[in-house]
Amino acid sequence: MARSAPTGAPTRERLVESTVELFRHQGYAGTGLKAILAAAQAPFGSLYHFFPGGKEELGVAALHAGGATYRELVAAIFAEGVDVVTATANFFEGAAAVVEATDYADACPIATVALEVASTNEPMRHAAAEAFESWLVVLRERLTAAGIAPARSSDLAVELFCAIEGAFILSRTTRSVEPIHIAGRAAVASVQGALTT
Repeated sequence: MARSAPTGAPTRERLVESTVELFRHQGYAGTGLKAILAAAQAPFGSLYHFFPGGKEELGVAALHAGGATYRELVAAIFAEGVDVVTATANFFEGAAAVVEATDYADACPIATVALEVASTNEPMRHAAAEAFESWLVVLRERLTAAGIAPARSSDLAVELFCAIEGAFILSRTTRSVEPIHIAGRAAVASVQGALTT
């Protein structure tokens, strides 16, 4: 069940935050407007006041907000000046801890929706792609700053992204964090290898 947005927050913010949480657990199709309004503790009219385009417009805003939150998380883990090998290990270990602590319910809110809408909803697909790209930018910058060639940093950022997202899917469906640990070990080896070439 999604957490309710803080009641002191402005209505638009509550709507977006509640949508991010519901999307994370239920996806786009599985999240109804009534559930969003209840979680946000917002009146029905407020939805169309702030989002005249309805659920799709709200969904785009939620993907932007969720994407920004995760970009900040990636930037914090891969902070400037931090050893990228250690950061990579911490990234996967932290992901495993969160997934296990939330009983395999809490993973990436963007990926959950992206899989649903990539072929059917262009505004939502575009918002998801922008979110993912913002994370890749951070990874590329940090890997390059660590001394990895820009072209290799670009490829390695995609490898790390695909490893974590794939591991999330397998962990949630098998209800085991072992896929995240396996992917993490492979990612650490890739980053170490890139630093020595």
